[in-house]
Parts: sequence; structure tokens; C-alpha cells
Amino acid sequence: MATRSNIGKQVKQSRKQKQLTQAELAKITRINKTTISEIENGRFTGSFDIFERLLDSLDLQFSVIPKSHSLPDWDEIETLFSEGE
Repeated sequence: MATRSNIGKQVKQSRKQKQLTQAELAKITRINKTTISEIENGRFTGSFDIFERLLDSLDLQFSVIPKSHSLPDWDEIETLFSEGE
């Protein structure tokens, strides 16, 4: 599952692989350094345009895939609904 935190870690890793500081990346993308920090720390709630520009600059892309659901095992269901003995 791609959480904001996981995405931020990937962004940070890609930036470091390119040997860029947040300040250098901010100059390249014209995105505020604070915003880059928010993205890398999983706290960004701004526009998708900003997010997309940052990903493009790091040769990353955003993918949307169907959410996967998993059902609990039968033993887990019995435990969840069992009455205390």
C-alpha cells in the first residue's frame, strides 16, 4: 500500500540518489523547500500539481491501482465473535 509516508521515503531516496539537497531541488522545481520536506515526511496535503512536478523532477511517476482487500482467516473470525468463557 502506498501511504504518504512510503511515498515520501521514496521521494527522499530518489533525491539523495541524484545527490540533491532539498534546497537544490526547490530551485530546480520552483517548489518551496518546506513543501518538499512535508512531502518527504508524509505530511503533504497540497495540490497534485505540485506533487506531480516534484515526482517528474526525480524521474518518478504516480500510479493508481485497485485497492486490495483481504479477508481474515476463519479462526480469526471465530476469535473476534466468540463469547468469553
